Amino acid sequence: MTVLPTPHPNDRWLLKITIWAARADDAGWNQQRAVLRSVSSYDSATQTWSTRIGVLDLPTVGKLQTLFEAAKMFGTDIRLEPAPVPTWWTGPSFTSDAQVAALLALAAKADEGRPLGQLPIA
Repeated sequence: MTVLPTPHPNDRWLLKITIWAARADDAGWNQQRAVLRSVSSYDSATQTWSTRIGVLDLPTVGKLQTLFEAAKMFGTDIRLEPAPVPTWWTGPSFTSDAQVAALLALAAKADEGRPLGQLPIA
């Protein structure tokens, strides 16, 4: 379980997502790589994929759903951890735990009975 930081009034933070691709035959590897490439960047030095999120909007929830599906389909290992905002980051960032908690509570109430991580099918 990830423990979120307790930010100070001016602190900004992101969720850093690190992804380890699962072993697979060539066809499975290529499918997995295509999925991961659509939502993250590859770092050849660490041989991991990664992305950062600073807001829980619809596109970001879609990105998370894609990662959940990769984990389910391929056995991809995904780790979420709070991280300080890098100096080069120009996107949105979290400033309090309450931002995330409020969005998750709203989503949970709207989706009662649906398994965690499962989005409605349009």
